[in-house]
Amino acid sequence: MTWGVLLMAYGTASGPEDVERYYTHIRHGRPPTQGQLQDLLNRYEAIGGASPLFAITQAQGQALQTELDTRHGPGQFQVALGMKHSPPFIAQAVQNLAAVGIDRAVALVLAPHYSKMSVGTYLDEAQAALRELRTPMRLNVIRSWADAPGLIELLHRRIAEVRHRFSAAEQQNLPIIFSAHSLPSRILSDQDPYPHELRITGDLVAQSLGTTHYTFAWQSAGRTAESWMGPDILEKLTLMKRDGFSQAIICPCGFVSDHLEVLYDLDIQAHQHALSLGMHVERTRSLNDDPGFIRFLADLVELRTQ
Repeated sequence: MTWGVLLMAYGTASGPEDVERYYTHIRHGRPPTQGQLQDLLNRYEAIGGASPLFAITQAQGQALQTELDTRHGPGQFQVALGMKHSPPFIAQAVQNLAAVGIDRAVALVLAPHYSKMSVGTYLDEAQAALRELRTPMRLNVIRSWADAPGLIELLHRRIAEVRHRFSAAEQQNLPIIFSAHSLPSRILSDQDPYPHELRITGDLVAQSLGTTHYTFAWQSAGRTAESWMGPDILEKLTLMKRDGFSQAIICPCGFVSDHLEVLYDLDIQAHQHALSLGMHVERTRSLNDDPGFIRFLADLVELRTQ
């Protein structure tokens, strides 16, 4: 019997003409002001006009399908992509699986750290779609993979790779900043596991590298009136410079793909801030559709079918 794989990601605007719809969806139906919209358009323009996220997610889904077919033979797994904020939406992906008779599926969000406000909302949407369809499909959920050995190994390799961009002298005093998307500070009072899960990932990667020279930062906080978790990556760089550091590796381990938060918030905004401080900062490459990452995702899926 065929297993479904509900592979979920954030989604993105398909192009400049889609940005307002996309932003309105993120804001739960509240259209952005003209200033907010123009600011977002400017950021997209700075990274080439559009985010590569959906194309990367498609490539990840196709590669995962190929990997599972190679391991188990065609017809044993059916991968369906579901986006949170752009087509194909999560509900459509669930419907697509149900339409071909899938009655059991693995639900996997392309984000390693669980929060009720992030991964939890994807899983809630998937379950709501099942109720709406009144389908007998059962979801085997992967809530988190923050401490998965495969992830730790992939991040270890990314950091080891980027160290070569620094001089021998710089490598003698080269801290790592592990970053992830900030969330509203109110999650802390709810005992949300998200901050702890980021720390687990960073601790394990640092341990694998044999270093105690690392720290954590948040990034890409929403532009709302409420408080968001910090320190922000720009603030962290300022503090590190004040403390005598002139170089650092940024490992955005909360993200697996290139998108606006990586290509603009880190590669442009954080990089420019570092230059203004006189710091040499390099970012680790995103996992994207790296074959090793795809094999790791296939391993995760297989574990939830046992």
